[in-house]
Amino acid sequence: MFAYNTSMWLYERAVALAALRNPKARQWSEGRRNIFKRLEESISTTKNIVWVHCASLGEFEQGRPIIERLKEERPELRILLTFFSPSGYEIRKNYAGADFIFYLPVDRLSYVRRFLDIVRPVAAVFVKYEFWHNYLAELHRREVPTYVVSAIFRRDSIFFRPWGGAWRRALRSFTSIYVQNEESRALLSELGINNVVIAGDTRFDRVAAIARAARQIPLIERFKGCARLFVAGSTWGPDEELLIELINQNPDIRFVVAPHEMDEERIAKLAAAIKGGAVRYTQVSEDTDFENVQVLILNTVGILSSVYGYAEWGYIGGGFGVGIHNTLEAATFGLPIAFGPKYQKFKEACDLISIGAARSISSAEELVEWFAPLRDNIALLEMQRSAARHYTESNCGATELITEAILSKIER
Repeated sequence: MFAYNTSMWLYERAVALAALRNPKARQWSEGRRNIFKRLEESISTTKNIVWVHCASLGEFEQGRPIIERLKEERPELRILLTFFSPSGYEIRKNYAGADFIFYLPVDRLSYVRRFLDIVRPVAAVFVKYEFWHNYLAELHRREVPTYVVSAIFRRDSIFFRPWGGAWRRALRSFTSIYVQNEESRALLSELGINNVVIAGDTRFDRVAAIARAARQIPLIERFKGCARLFVAGSTWGPDEELLIELINQNPDIRFVVAPHEMDEERIAKLAAAIKGGAVRYTQVSEDTDFENVQVLILNTVGILSSVYGYAEWGYIGGGFGVGIHNTLEAATFGLPIAFGPKYQKFKEACDLISIGAARSISSAEELVEWFAPLRDNIALLEMQRSAARHYTESNCGATELITEAILSKIER
């Protein structure tokens, strides 16, 4: 543990140094300035706090159904939501479902004890990852019920390495470990860890709620008109290079492309390459004539999940980088989807491929080859749409299972 604690000390100082030049490091560092004073001012007299920790935005989407269900079942509970990453905190710092939202102090023992002295949680929930040794050990010492949810384990992870003893000990601090699949349960069983429940992924509950609450967007309705619609979400440059060829080969299909980052240079390059005409969402008005516009570039945030509801097909970006983005938001609307080759660490992507509702592609030619039958064969399209929809619906239920267990423990 000496090496681990030293690494935490060094990490904190390395980020402070990087903050001189790096905006995200600056947010990380500034967000933790005077954090204990701010915590005391906000929380010190508050009781019945359930602490939910998420690394970043993706984990927040998995934790959100649990937060909202806890508040629905027990309104007197107060939710403290913490983030490790600026990309989670800065986007969700005004989330109305939590009572308090902060950055997580670094996992140094003195910080951990001070944090828990202020918060005094009645339960702690870690979402998917984030196995912080000192936090987990101190929660265990204080007999605070502690959970990890929507977790997934693989044999090549550090827990199963000869040098992973400290990480294995961290797992024993949890009251219950809620995993996504049988493989994870079996791997943990090999380590003698049996406080494990196969609950599935809470994101299925989240996307089901998103689908039920999908917004009507008159602008999208006008753009689609009587045509069929293809939505490409969270795209990066390599994705867009492939999509340009698909778009230009299908002039009768309308496309919405939602870049993951609003890089104006890349957006301009994409728009210029579209033969059928492209317009940015932020440039559209009530008077815009879409007659000569084939592509709507969604250069805004917050509506992509609802836009999927207008589409017949989808493409999910990120698969030519570190990994694909959220496939479930499209699948819950019954969209057959394609994505790049780096999807293997995403269980839902593997599942969707196995049931014939998705395909991984590596080139523009493969993308065109996947799309053409779904464009021309209505029966094939409906079969894949049904498979995608059934998959998301049949995997709901993790949130209820987990929250019932947490509330039962708190009441005891």
